Amino acid sequence: MKTKKNESSRRNFIKNISSLSAGVSLASSDLWGAPIYLPKRSALKNSINGVQLGLITYSFRAMKDQSAEATLQYILDCDINSIELMGGTAESFIGKPENKINRRMFYRLTRKERNNSLSKDEEKELIELKKQQEAYNKEVETWKNKRSVDRFYDLRKMYNSAGVEIYAFKPDYLLRKGNSDADINYAMQAGKILGASHVTLELPDDNNHTLKLGQLAEKNGIKVAYHGHEQQHASWWDTALEQSSHNAMNLDLGHYIAAGNSDAMELIEKQHQNILSMHVKDRQNPENGKKNMPFGQGDTPIKEVLQMMRDNSYNFAATIEYEYRTPKDSTVIKEIKKSVNYCKNVLES
Repeated sequence: MKTKKNESSRRNFIKNISSLSAGVSLASSDLWGAPIYLPKRSALKNSINGVQLGLITYSFRAMKDQSAEATLQYILDCDINSIELMGGTAESFIGKPENKINRRMFYRLTRKERNNSLSKDEEKELIELKKQQEAYNKEVETWKNKRSVDRFYDLRKMYNSAGVEIYAFKPDYLLRKGNSDADINYAMQAGKILGASHVTLELPDDNNHTLKLGQLAEKNGIKVAYHGHEQQHASWWDTALEQSSHNAMNLDLGHYIAAGNSDAMELIEKQHQNILSMHVKDRQNPENGKKNMPFGQGDTPIKEVLQMMRDNSYNFAATIEYEYRTPKDSTVIKEIKKSVNYCKNVLES
């Protein structure tokens, strides 16, 4: 849980960032999580030759500080100013308790448990981790009874004041099958308050759930865009799109190629009006190993697709997603900036 001192610092940060003029330096600020520098809004472009170039904040998953304040600074450091925001970052800002359990260890031990391969020491460790997870779940349930979407206005104000637009919101677990209507409505209302045109999630297997999500999205005045991995193919979204005008696509271009599809250009041309955002990463095709690669080194037609978007005035966002391994002599921020610059050069050529 955050201390009263941290909460006070957070409130001060919001107050200060909201009142700052564009381009003001915060070099000597002691505010908790405050960005060092706020760029002029005019210094960053929401679009490059008509193509909105964005970034999903999942790209920063390896960074130690996952707070909304730190994430904002990462975004600015990458020379980008429109994003798909992850739900964990947003909910931490409005006070969701932090899960301090060693999740990597927890998942590893639960997999071993399913395979009946736990040692006695590992069995004891897993029992303790399960107790911690149960306690955390109860803490979250208590928090949920008091949470308010109103705090998302402060988060949007902080990001917008720094020149960053939130065009999509991925609320993690909240839209999945099994969630209550209250949770789903809360997630959609949060996305709308943040300024997103759509919320995103992996396309559910259950057609009844995509129907339900489309209906609730219409009531909440927002759209749902369905993401995919290597299960994607050209007709994969058809049922969801037929069910509701508020169901849409969150195509993943890199995963689409890694799945062995060779018709990405044709799919985008056909479905561009149903695509609200597209994840951009460079992956190899199955013949070459499916690896995530630096932009321009894999088999994904990033250049061709971006230029097609530019030349045909397609209005969905191209969302950079950083997934390849960070070189030892580099950093996450440096590599994302390389990806951003690759896309900008493609669009400006």
